[in-house]
Amino acid sequence: MALRGSLIPVVIKEFRQIRRDPTSLGMLMVLPAALIVLVGYALNFDVKHVPFLVMDQSRTSESREYVAMFQHSEYFTQLGSVERYGEIEDAFLLGRAKVALVIPPGFGRDLMGSRGTKVQILVDGADANTGGQAMGYAVRMTMDYSNRILLEALRRTGRNVYIPIDLQPRIWYNPDMVTSKFLVPGLIGFIIMLTAVISTSLTVVREKERGTMEQIMVSPLRPIQVILGKTLPYMAIALVSATAILILGYLLFDIQIKGSIVLLYAGIMTLILASLGQGLLISSATDSQQVAFMASIFTTLLPSFLLSGFVFPIASMPVVLQVLSNLAVVKYFLVVVRGVMLKGVGFEAVWEQFVYMAIFALITLGISVKRLQKRTL
Repeated sequence: MALRGSLIPVVIKEFRQIRRDPTSLGMLMVLPAALIVLVGYALNFDVKHVPFLVMDQSRTSESREYVAMFQHSEYFTQLGSVERYGEIEDAFLLGRAKVALVIPPGFGRDLMGSRGTKVQILVDGADANTGGQAMGYAVRMTMDYSNRILLEALRRTGRNVYIPIDLQPRIWYNPDMVTSKFLVPGLIGFIIMLTAVISTSLTVVREKERGTMEQIMVSPLRPIQVILGKTLPYMAIALVSATAILILGYLLFDIQIKGSIVLLYAGIMTLILASLGQGLLISSATDSQQVAFMASIFTTLLPSFLLSGFVFPIASMPVVLQVLSNLAVVKYFLVVVRGVMLKGVGFEAVWEQFVYMAIFALITLGISVKRLQKRTL
């Protein structure tokens, strides 16, 4: 009861401080909504409606049928036809087109004569992601058209038509391969780390700059009580932010929680504790809000975005970065949140991630308490 009574004034004081700082409060409450809209709609790896040109030197029904496959696909949008390679180069240089389809003069004749023919696909490789995916789409569509021509030729000769391997792909958990369903769950961890670490790192430093830290240290409060009193408000705000992301993800992108919501919030709470511990550690080690803010950005924004698997797969990184990624606590949370929300896994599948997050939280919170205890001596 004594601990609870001593905490209440500190918590009330911290809430008043948050209310008096509308900029920080706006960042904590508005940033999650803004980021989920921007990330969900703008950060999309699904390449569609790639502008392309056609250089049809055959001008036959077969070539027009082949081009029609691209025209009727959601992946390509035809800008027009050209007569020379120079026009293709000009369109690439100006950024008007990303792909050009060059059909040779004997395309239709060779197809009807059961002879092989060649088609050239030119891709603007300056944009590697768009160019690579566009090339894959074009190759796949060309193979489909080629197989159809082959099957028709076999039927005309009366030969039995069969498919040696009937591949039937099935995509689990995200059948439509929607990018937002992969990114939005990970956005919860990104937002928690960014807001909780920054806001918490400024709490102790603010007291140092105003000269009130010494008053708190000589009060009857113990260091653990100071930490709890200063972190509970931000823990509540972080929980509200995470809940807002879940609600907006459902309303805007139809992202549902397939697993246990209790397990999901257990993971969120564990990450919040780890984030608060990191923020308090930064706060106890710095003496100005500017330095604390820069340290928070450097230790949260870059690792959470680049080294956690939020956007880029860790397995494709160099070995050194794969090792460094183990220091990014969001990496473990992403396994939990994506497993619970998209796959519906249980605790037995993610318990190791909870252990790693708990170790991170215990280490950072423990060091923070020790540093505050030294200030009281």
